[in-house]
Amino acid sequence: MKFVNDFGPATMTANRGFTLIEVMIVIVIISVLLAVALPSYENSMQKGRRADAKAALLDIANRQEQHMLDQGTYTTDLAELGLGDGPYYSPDEHYTVSAEACGTGDITRCYSLTADPRASSPQIEDLRCTEFVLESNGSKTADGTDQDNCW
Repeated sequence: MKFVNDFGPATMTANRGFTLIEVMIVIVIISVLLAVALPSYENSMQKGRRADAKAALLDIANRQEQHMLDQGTYTTDLAELGLGDGPYYSPDEHYTVSAEACGTGDITRCYSLTADPRASSPQIEDLRCTEFVLESNGSKTADGTDQDNCW
């Protein structure tokens, strides 16, 4: 079918899709959105997984206090607290938790619990909060680049 316009005869053609420029613009827009959103998403996931360490430390602290009531001493052996032999992992297995005597070295009077990220966990890349420590006196500390906001 031919039409005539002010510039002469014209042929009608069907639009067959997107041009290369249009596709490239869409790819650039998506790339920019991903570059902004992905780091924020990863930070949110790391922050959420930190709750795993806190839950494990608080659970073991409660068990330590019950052990003190029952036995008259704290313990560094988490198996005595009913947590099984070998290394103890947090509920979601992002952290390894250990117990030791506090700074005085006397386990009968105080303890220190530490949660470190496991090498097989994505938490190993969380540089803001690399280690959580809970003391029997209630002191909560953390290592990392943002340690004031870990607990």
